[in-house]
Amino acid sequence: MKHTWKSAPDTEPTPQTLAVRRPFLTALALSLGAAISLGLTRFSYALLLPPMRADLGWSYLLSGSMNTGNALGYFVGALITPALMRRFGAQRALVGGAVLAGGFMMLSGLVVDANLLILQRLLAGIASAFIFISGGVLAARLSSLHPERAGLLIGIYYGGTGLGIVLSALLVPFALAAANAHGAAHAWQWAWVGLGAVCLLATLAMALPSRHIDGAPVAPGAHGHFRFRPFAFGLGGYLMFGVGYIGYMTFVIALLKEQGMGAGTITLFYSVLGLAVVASSRIWARMLDRFKGGQSMAILNGLLGVATILPALTAAPPLVFASGLMFGAIFLSVVASTTALVRHNLPQHAWSSGISAFTTVFALGQIIGPSVIGWIADGPGGLQRGLIFSALALFAGALLASRQRSL
Repeated sequence: MKHTWKSAPDTEPTPQTLAVRRPFLTALALSLGAAISLGLTRFSYALLLPPMRADLGWSYLLSGSMNTGNALGYFVGALITPALMRRFGAQRALVGGAVLAGGFMMLSGLVVDANLLILQRLLAGIASAFIFISGGVLAARLSSLHPERAGLLIGIYYGGTGLGIVLSALLVPFALAAANAHGAAHAWQWAWVGLGAVCLLATLAMALPSRHIDGAPVAPGAHGHFRFRPFAFGLGGYLMFGVGYIGYMTFVIALLKEQGMGAGTITLFYSVLGLAVVASSRIWARMLDRFKGGQSMAILNGLLGVATILPALTAAPPLVFASGLMFGAIFLSVVASTTALVRHNLPQHAWSSGISAFTTVFALGQIIGPSVIGWIADGPGGLQRGLIFSALALFAGALLASRQRSL
C-alpha cells in the first residue's frame, strides 16, 4: 500500500525501530496521550466538581460551564491541529500539547476566580485536542505497519483514556485528603497541581517511543473532499452523542455524592468505569467490522442512554455500578464507530477530512451539553432531571444514527 505522507529521515520505519519490533509497547506509550488528553485533562473534573462547587458556591450552570469551556477549547484545537501537524509533524504536536496540558492543569491549582478557571479549562481543551488528534494519527500509522493487529493497536491507544480515568480516581481523593490534613484553604487546588504533574510525567514516558513512528506532515493535496449530505444522519447522531455523554461524565459524581455515596465507593465506581474503557476496544470490534452504515452508532448510543438514565432513577449501588460499567464499556466505542463508518464508506485519501467533520460536530455537542444540563439541574428535579435530558439526547442520537445508510 502506498502511503500518502512523506517520511521524515529520523522517523523512517526500519527493522530496528521500536515501532516495528515492539508495536504493543509503542501503542501503550501512545495511549498515555489519550490518558492525558481525556482521562486526566477532561474527565478528572467530575471528581473535582463537588469540592469546588461547595468551596466556591457555584451553581450547576457555572459548574457545567467549566466543561463547556474545555469543550470549546477542544473545538478550537481540533480546527488548529491539522495545520499544526502540517507545519511541525505529529510528534511535536503530541508532545507539545501534552506539556501545555500539564502546565495548564497545574495553573488551575493556583487560582480561585471562576473566569480564570474557565480560561484555564479552555486552554487545556485546546492542548488536549493537539494531543488526541495527533496521537490518533500516530496510532493509525503504527497500525499500518502491523495490519494484522491494526484494530488492537488502535484500541490500545483509545483505551488509554480509561487509564487516565483510573489515575484520576486514585489521585484526586488522595490529594484532597492530604490537603485537608494540612489545613489547606482550597483543598481541590492540590489535586489540580497533582494531576498536572502526572500529565508531565506521562509526557516523558511517551515522548521517546513516539519518535519511532512516521509523524511527518501529509503531502499537500493528499486530503480528499468530504460531502456532508450523505452522512447527515450519522453526523446528527454523533452531535447528540456529544451532548449526552458529556453530561454524564460531568455530573455523575456530584449526583452520587448527593445520593449519599461515600468517598471510597465513589473512587471504586470511577475506577470500574475507567477499567471498562480500557477493555471496551475488544468488546465491540467485531460489530464495528460487520456494519457498514450507522447501525453500530445507533446500538451504542441506545445502550449508553440506558446506562445514563439508571443513576437518575435509582440510588441502588448494584444498578449504579452497572451504569458505570456499561458507560465505560461503551462511550469511546461510539467514537470508534465514526472512524469505522468513514473507513467503510470513503476512499482512503478522504478519511482524514471525514474524521475531521465528525470531530467538529462532536466538539459542538460537548460545548452544548454541560451548560444546558447544568441549567436544567439548577431547576426542579436537580441532577436527576439533568441526566434524564442526557439520556434523551443519546436516544435521539440512536434514532438519527439508525437512519444512516451505507454508501
